[in-house]
Amino acid sequence: MGMNLNQDSHLSPVQDSKTGKDAAISLQRILVVDDDVELCELVTEYLAPDGFQVEAVYNGLHGVDRALSGEFALVVLDLMLPGIHGYEVLGRIRSKSSLPVIMLSARGEDSDRIRGLETGADDYVAKPFNPRELAARIHAVLRRASARAAYLQSSTPGRVMVGDITLDAGARLVRCGNREVDCTSVEFDLLEVFLKAPGRVIPREELAREVLGRELGTMDRSIDVHVSNLRKKLGPLADGGERIKPIRSAGYLYATPS
Repeated sequence: MGMNLNQDSHLSPVQDSKTGKDAAISLQRILVVDDDVELCELVTEYLAPDGFQVEAVYNGLHGVDRALSGEFALVVLDLMLPGIHGYEVLGRIRSKSSLPVIMLSARGEDSDRIRGLETGADDYVAKPFNPRELAARIHAVLRRASARAAYLQSSTPGRVMVGDITLDAGARLVRCGNREVDCTSVEFDLLEVFLKAPGRVIPREELAREVLGRELGTMDRSIDVHVSNLRKKLGPLADGGERIKPIRSAGYLYATPS
């Protein structure tokens, strides 16, 4: 089926902003970590017309090494892998890099999706999937990552302060009182949306468009998982009240500090 990929095949080196390489080319390189060779070939063939260069590796340890090489803009990561599990691969990537990761798995239960998002995945697609959906998710995540990178290069990065929370968009830092809060890229962007509109109910669909760069599916709970993780990390308000309140059938509200 089309291009024959093997574990030792590599595309020509492409660099990014961290290594001084060509960022424009780097934005088009995708790493697929999946032991299903036919699926990797299918993804490669489908993404090629969109200008993506795809490299596939078939086990977790090699996937970690390639993901951390600095040559890729995004990783598509399978959950069930030989060697080490997909969650372990994601954890190792997240310990050293904010590289966007979309998880794939035939196990479509909510618990698997939640664990993947909690570990730091940017998005999650359950198998079997429509290649068009995967391509759309990749484009959405890359658009968000590109916008974030452009903002970081701005000469006037913003700082938002609401109550005991300080969000520094330029440094990508969040502080709650005197402690620094370790946020994933999605959690950071989500908090920025909340802090710019405290006291306003923000629909889940709006949060998905602003933060994930896509529409929510009927049973898609991604935003809820990210909000839940963010609430745990920030904790309650100083007076013990809820910081981020779920509003039934409406969305979420960042409470205005008293």
